[in-house]
Amino acid sequence: MEVKDLKPALIWQCFDEITKVPRPSCHEEQIREYLLDFAKKNNIEAKTDDCGNVVMTKAATAGCENAPTVILQAHMDMVAEKNNDVEHDFLKDPIQTYIDGEWVKAKGTTLGADNGIGMAGALAVLLDNTLEHGKVECLFTINEEIGLEGAQNLGKDMITGSMLINLDSEDDGEIFVGCAGGIDTTAYFNYTPIAAPEDLCYVKVAISGLLGGHSGSDINTGRGNANKLIARFVWNISKDIELKLASFDGGNLRNAIPREAHAILGVAADKKAEIEARLAEYTKEIENEYKGIEPVVKFTLEAVERPAFIVDDATAKALILSLYSAPHGVYSMSRDLEGLVETSTNLAAVKFIDGNKIKVTTSQRSSVESRKHDIAAQVETHFLLAGAEIDHSDGYPGWAPNMDSTIMRVCSEAYEELYNVKPAIKAIHAGLECGLFLAKYPHLDMVSVGPTMTGVHSPDEKLYIPHVEKFWHHLALTLKKVAKL
Repeated sequence: MEVKDLKPALIWQCFDEITKVPRPSCHEEQIREYLLDFAKKNNIEAKTDDCGNVVMTKAATAGCENAPTVILQAHMDMVAEKNNDVEHDFLKDPIQTYIDGEWVKAKGTTLGADNGIGMAGALAVLLDNTLEHGKVECLFTINEEIGLEGAQNLGKDMITGSMLINLDSEDDGEIFVGCAGGIDTTAYFNYTPIAAPEDLCYVKVAISGLLGGHSGSDINTGRGNANKLIARFVWNISKDIELKLASFDGGNLRNAIPREAHAILGVAADKKAEIEARLAEYTKEIENEYKGIEPVVKFTLEAVERPAFIVDDATAKALILSLYSAPHGVYSMSRDLEGLVETSTNLAAVKFIDGNKIKVTTSQRSSVESRKHDIAAQVETHFLLAGAEIDHSDGYPGWAPNMDSTIMRVCSEAYEELYNVKPAIKAIHAGLECGLFLAKYPHLDMVSVGPTMTGVHSPDEKLYIPHVEKFWHHLALTLKKVAKL
């Protein structure tokens, strides 16, 4: 069976089509064209703004014209992550989906269920003429995963509704009514390239196999950070063995916990065997430390050709020490909602870039605005002490819960009516676009819902098939109940 053959047919067929359209963050041209063609083919009113967001509108069903207008919102882009041994061009290639038991997965890449299944739900609502609802506006935003650009720059009068259902959550049976705000802190090291000594041998020490995951929803799992684990090894052996650093590369995206990293080192030939032995010991240590958390931790050491340059000693030391000691993980827990991470930081990526610079990308989140800026300032001062230059993103606001929300009540009642259990009302330690919508449209009444998926922002991403059907029926009944208000 293929994904397009799953039931309910409409939502899965829409999702299958979406997975065939390349749509990594910052490259939403093809998915926007798909959406506009979809609207044209199905005689649906559609418009775009200067930013590239798309809104499609469906009129109320007969007798529901006076109901509140509901906005269904999802983002177009997906996180483009793949395993190193997988050949995949996210700008050209469709996602290779397959069914594994009760899960939909992708072959070695992110699946894009975040937020493809939300888009599919909205498109299915537009197509299904058996549903009962008031006027529906479907808002598809760009570049959510990198800076929430579409929500930041949403055009004036693109939406008119008073209620918004964000379709970007990842847990069945949970209705989200709040989220964390976020900000990025980037450190830049300027280094002096030095001709690589010919009398050294050069090795690549690498880690792979870590779970990674979403830097918001998975930050409390205690998963390994590839950048820190490689930096830790390099620092420890540098105390006894003279090393030269040629490069360091780890992680990719600001909102993903790094799964893989490597460093290329220059060492005396007679020290290579000692490094191999130390790495074997270190592997056992890390496997023991992450037992029950990381099922696969793979370290490798291989000889590589002599690079053209190495990093000057002072910068190399500053980089390794700062990566090893950089804050990462949960900083504080919420005192208002049990089990909710309040503040965290993610040491996301390390890249050598043009101009003899090393770029270290980090991201901070908090549901308390002052603490968001505090943890970002702590990360800033950490890297300032190492001699780096610092840049901050504009950031985005959190979304404070409204426990008197009408759409929350209706959405909760619909779930309980369908499944005879009250859904959990929660806030999420991740960035949703709702905070930005609320800043532009203070009258909006909002919730966020979605089917169960795990491993988002990593090639382990998977979507639970039975909960997609529950999500669809829940969405349909919520729209019907709003139409009766």
